[in-house]
Amino acid sequence: MGRHFPEDTFLTEETGQHGHGSKRVWLIDPLDGTINFTHELAFFAVSVALQVQAETMLGVVYSPCTQELFEGVKGAGAFLNQKPITVSKATKLIDSLLATGFPYTVRQNPGDVMKRFGNLAVRGQAIRRMGSAALDLCYVAAGRFAGFWEQDLKPWDTAAGALLVEEAGGRVTDFEGNPFNPFLKAVVASNSLIHDDLLAALRL
Repeated sequence: MGRHFPEDTFLTEETGQHGHGSKRVWLIDPLDGTINFTHELAFFAVSVALQVQAETMLGVVYSPCTQELFEGVKGAGAFLNQKPITVSKATKLIDSLLATGFPYTVRQNPGDVMKRFGNLAVRGQAIRRMGSAALDLCYVAAGRFAGFWEQDLKPWDTAAGALLVEEAGGRVTDFEGNPFNPFLKAVVASNSLIHDDLLAALRL
């Protein structure tokens, strides 16, 4: 991509940052769900987002195993294989299928992670731990999950998926309910209808 956009900045999981000072920043994760991939578990994706003056304007997530292409442009909606998608209509946590992820540091510091998991385990319909934050966010956008939370993430994990959730009619914040940006380490995404209850359950 650098050959096509030589003046842009690129921030990727595999190679770090290339370029600086540009108003256009690409956030790229060529393989989100690495552990799944290494164990031949078919839940991983490529995630690409474009920020212009620190605002995410484009998000694309591709799941090669399912051949699902999620894409969204700021103000233009969210799409799965070129068909519009919208978030879940669940209004209560007890009716909501939720998703989360565990950070690599969970063995050293399990406290907060497991407390939040426990809070939602008894409030939601069920919780899934799939192993790819980018796809988890896309599944919220597509209405498959009503909500998702995770901590200790990187910007390339969440930038594209968070835009897709918002463009599909959902809400994305941090654990305190503050406006989200991909450089925050914690994310809470939902269909917006359960968001306040989700935040309350995540509060320690």
